[in-house]
Amino acid sequence: MYQYATFVLFLTLGIAFQLSHGTVVNVRDKDNQLCLFANLMVNFSVSYEVADNKTATVEFELPAKVTTDESTCDTTSSTLKLNFGEGHSWSVNFTIDGKMYQTDTIIFSYNLSDTTVFPNSVLNETKTVAVKPHITDIGVDTCYSCKSKDTIEADAVNQTLWNVLIQAFVSNNSTSENITSCAADVPITVAPTTHATSTTTAAPVTNSTTPPPTTTPTPTLPTPTTGKYSIRRDENGTACLMANIGLRIGFKQEEMNFEPNGTKVSGSCGVNSSELILTSNTMTIMLTFTNDTKKFRLHALNITGKMSSGVSFSEANTNLSLWEAAVGTSYMCNKEQNYTITSPLTLYTFDLQVQPFGVKNDVFSTAEECFLDSDLSFLVPIAVGVALSFLIILVLISYLIGRRKSRTGYQSV
Repeated sequence: MYQYATFVLFLTLGIAFQLSHGTVVNVRDKDNQLCLFANLMVNFSVSYEVADNKTATVEFELPAKVTTDESTCDTTSSTLKLNFGEGHSWSVNFTIDGKMYQTDTIIFSYNLSDTTVFPNSVLNETKTVAVKPHITDIGVDTCYSCKSKDTIEADAVNQTLWNVLIQAFVSNNSTSENITSCAADVPITVAPTTHATSTTTAAPVTNSTTPPPTTTPTPTLPTPTTGKYSIRRDENGTACLMANIGLRIGFKQEEMNFEPNGTKVSGSCGVNSSELILTSNTMTIMLTFTNDTKKFRLHALNITGKMSSGVSFSEANTNLSLWEAAVGTSYMCNKEQNYTITSPLTLYTFDLQVQPFGVKNDVFSTAEECFLDSDLSFLVPIAVGVALSFLIILVLISYLIGRRKSRTGYQSV
């Protein structure tokens, strides 16, 4: 069991907390027209591993000096991506639904090899967390404003947003004067309480036998719909990551199918690491794939969402080794598989085929099948049957030999 000795370091990334006036960003489209505006403050609290199985916690804020090269604007979706420091980034995805827009996902990536921010870290990798914020129902021609602090927790990272002013879909090259305020900024009006004298009449008591409660059996879920997802490096390019998969999420005692219809797909393709992010109305699933130049695998899974019962959750595992296949091929498993990702979280997959690296001409390469799909899988019950038969024969022979010896002993007497 790890012994944790936590210490907190306060880092400012070039600007003091008390003096910060937020990060101001103007994103322009290909015609140099203002298409996205943001003025906000974000604080990060990140716990990470240091020597001797100990953890350290650092706190730093989003600096005023950022780059927005990978931010994008579209008529139905926009992405604000802020790069800062030595390999860190913070991004928000926005989508339009009718006359309203909302935030789908906040993605924060931090580079543990940056010794200025993460001194004495035993890891040198870049970690990513994805969360689904509660920023919805913003009028297309309005700015979203939230002065109150809103802390979003996920894994070892806490993100606190405040003094937020964002317009994700700017028209006519200028920001709107109309404001949609967050619920925390809206004052609550309490209606006066009136006191009235009432007379209580006791209801007659009747003797009745209460029937025992009936239990409703949990319905069997249908096989999930198979979603077909792909990532492209640019709008007109070919796919660099492809995945066909039906998903079911199990959290504690509840299960729910992931609905691909209406799901927003985002992610990235890299040389040694690729990401696929699936965002539905109820859930965000982020899959991170890595490769060692010879084989690829699912290395990390982060799921944030709400089950049908209304229970919210955020679970992640960044030390997986699933769906392994040679780079340049795809991994396939049509049979149902289930994986325990964390203690309360189980992932079920159906009709799976995935290729996160080396996709050519928008088609999957030759598939490496899972054992359940292979022709050898039928040998398992045969082998078990043969082993049991052999065991029964061995027990029978031992019994006969023992009985024969027993009779010989009686005759000698």
